[in-house]
Amino acid sequence: MYDYIIIGGGSAGCVLASRLSEDSQVRVALLEAGAADRSVLIHCPGGLALMAKSGQANWGFQTVPQQALGGRRGYQPRGKVLGGSSSINAMIYTRGVPQDYDGWAAAGNPGWGWSDVLPYFRQAEHNERGADAWHGSGGPLNVMDLRSPNPYSPHFVEAGLQAGYAYNPDFNGATQEGVGLYQVTHKNGERYSAAKAYLTPSLGRANLQVITGARATRILLEDRRAVGVEFIQGGQRQTLRAAREVLLSAGALQSPQLLLLSGIGPGGHLHQHGIALQHDLPGVGRNLQDHVDVVTVHDAPQLTDLFGLSFKGVLNVLRGIVQWRRTRSGMLTTNFAEAGGFIRSQPREPIPDLQLHFVIGKLVDHGRATTTGHGYSCHVCLLRPKSRGSLRLASADPLAAPLIDPNFLSERDDVDRLIRGFRLMRNILSQPALARFGARELPASALAKDDVRIEQFIRNHADTIYHPAGSCRMGPGAEMDVVDAQLRVHGLQGLRVVDASIMPALVGGNTNAPVIMIAEKAAAMIRAA
Repeated sequence: MYDYIIIGGGSAGCVLASRLSEDSQVRVALLEAGAADRSVLIHCPGGLALMAKSGQANWGFQTVPQQALGGRRGYQPRGKVLGGSSSINAMIYTRGVPQDYDGWAAAGNPGWGWSDVLPYFRQAEHNERGADAWHGSGGPLNVMDLRSPNPYSPHFVEAGLQAGYAYNPDFNGATQEGVGLYQVTHKNGERYSAAKAYLTPSLGRANLQVITGARATRILLEDRRAVGVEFIQGGQRQTLRAAREVLLSAGALQSPQLLLLSGIGPGGHLHQHGIALQHDLPGVGRNLQDHVDVVTVHDAPQLTDLFGLSFKGVLNVLRGIVQWRRTRSGMLTTNFAEAGGFIRSQPREPIPDLQLHFVIGKLVDHGRATTTGHGYSCHVCLLRPKSRGSLRLASADPLAAPLIDPNFLSERDDVDRLIRGFRLMRNILSQPALARFGARELPASALAKDDVRIEQFIRNHADTIYHPAGSCRMGPGAEMDVVDAQLRVHGLQGLRVVDASIMPALVGGNTNAPVIMIAEKAAAMIRAA
């Protein structure tokens, strides 16, 4: 028997486990389907390149065929390891803008406006630049400037200035708009995941038990109250009981999946799979949103300081391995997407609606295809898509992957914004700061000159930039709302959802820092209950 059972050892789960177990009188269990975060590929930032290709520590989901993307299946990586996706992501620290959170509050979620959430961002953060009105010092999550940035990342920033954009040294400061270098969740040249920041320092607590290799299969309900969790570990089915609450932090794809497997969701869908209805909640799995993104790739054979598959490139990496092992510095401290920016697709937009990630390597097929030579890539990402998708069960088998349908580009406005964004991105890449290196845009995108061809390129190549959210929407109790402003599941007791799935709408930036904030705020609400 535990007071709290946390399902999912990802970013939110690590925060909850650490914060709740600070009270020595509270017994906490954390269940994680993956393993401990021991791999050097996790801790060495540059290991991201191999992690992405090997599928290590990754659920490696796929979407259903996307109608607006020519029937292609998209890729949906999610962390399967302590730290969750914070152990396999690109480590960029961004929060979005105040309007994102004020929009949450205006949608009927008191306590989630910008002035409400900023203290939790600051509480979580130790920014190596020091504390100010926007940043914290002394928090668990280390945030820093890149230790050894690639020499070509500043050239992108210079190109952005030449294209007319402002230099922004802090995308989480007074304004988000502009171009610059990203801050990252690193410490001493290593990845600083939520597991490293929150969970590892807490493992010695007698009141915290972390159970890895534990695949949750069902939340146990009695009289409309969550009382425990059923899970499989080592082929054996087991249960744990919760005296106070079950906290579901399995992420935007697997939190709704587990609710559905537990009989919590739309009755008709559950009936199709022979699952007994425990609580009819139509919004479970609805409102799925994700940042759709498209990448252009430039071939630059002479730029051998960039990552690439060549004899010189292999030698560079071997030297980088030695340097990283000795001093935790050098090229392998990269997060690859070192530079970028937030821009508006047209002047009348009140806030940036596009994000750029400049990558010091050739990301053919979003980096999943192996290609030779050196070069650079640039993402343009739509920050607030209007398209809404869904998550559904493929079967009643709890070990089966869910049916993930982001419904990308189903709204015309999303397509038009990406077309404008593509043109703006290409304009930046054509500026003298980058053009002087003689790089060549690969034909797949280079041939897209007019809007018709640009749209076709987007439909042929767009995919996620790995930020699914919204599938257990927070709201005051409308038909599609799943949790209230305290993150309690509507109509049930002892059950909360704490992860990106509760977002009513996507934030305008990378989602890891917001998820950590959500969990910090949730822990405070739980302890105050």
